Amino acid sequence: MHEPVLLDRVLALFAPALAERPAVLVDATVGLGGHADALLSAHPELTLVGLDRDPHALAASTDRLARHGDRVRLVHAVYDRMPAVLAELGLSSVDGVLFDLGVSSMQLDRAERGFAYAKDAPLDMRMDQTAGKTAADVLNTYPAEELARILREYGEERFAQRIARAVVSERAREPFATSARLVRLLYDTVPAATRRTGGHPAKRTFQALRIEVNGELDALRRALPAALAALRVGGRIVVESYQSLEDRLVKQAFAELARSRTPPGLPVELPGHGPSLRLLTRGAERAGEQEIEKNPRAASVRLRAAERIEAA
Repeated sequence: MHEPVLLDRVLALFAPALAERPAVLVDATVGLGGHADALLSAHPELTLVGLDRDPHALAASTDRLARHGDRVRLVHAVYDRMPAVLAELGLSSVDGVLFDLGVSSMQLDRAERGFAYAKDAPLDMRMDQTAGKTAADVLNTYPAEELARILREYGEERFAQRIARAVVSERAREPFATSARLVRLLYDTVPAATRRTGGHPAKRTFQALRIEVNGELDALRRALPAALAALRVGGRIVVESYQSLEDRLVKQAFAELARSRTPPGLPVELPGHGPSLRLLTRGAERAGEQEIEKNPRAASVRLRAAERIEAA
């Protein structure tokens, strides 16, 4: 059974905004519906709008959440389409927004999706397999400089230039189609000393390709301000990130609205210039050892949360 990450903490953070009142929450990455199911069960007057770009995940969450009836609205959409979705549903503001970012356990477990470097599979990596370029398209068509940039920026890969040159050389012989061949190339290209201490040599490259294929960071850059703008006063946002690039974007978006815009040195806060967000977490919260033992996916989670304290 799919285990939602930091479920008890997520429920506790949202409770003051949702309890004992008709409320609306957007689950921007509904996935298999674990968090959504628990939130709907905890709050009988809650209406949940669930977004996901993956049609397979939406089908699974439709089944899981069916018992909650018309309190659930599921939409096939990337989370940066949140403003359009809310407008279509006639919602001007919401009481909560949840982002559980990264790859779902279902996507990792299905080898044919190509997300996991431990299994040979077609190099796809699209969260929505109905649209867009695949990881193979990226590897086989991008110039070496662009490949190196993606590996460096999205995978924080030290050997980006070396890997990009090797990919371009190898694809001239035969285009890339499956993950095993790419993993072999990475083993041959990343120095042995780094392989011994730096984790699996394919981890950073696969992360970079997945982010590029799905436009994840660009979508998150657009989605965070939209989500924060949609929150009513007293509404709360919770974001679970699984790598440092996502977490940095969340931290920056929250920090910008949590600081005063009154010029320094003035004795009082200027009207309309105070913070519009209150941070609910000190830095990023991590999962405890017990949860990680039960659910290894929780090992890399970083959770941040905030409350809207002034109208947008």
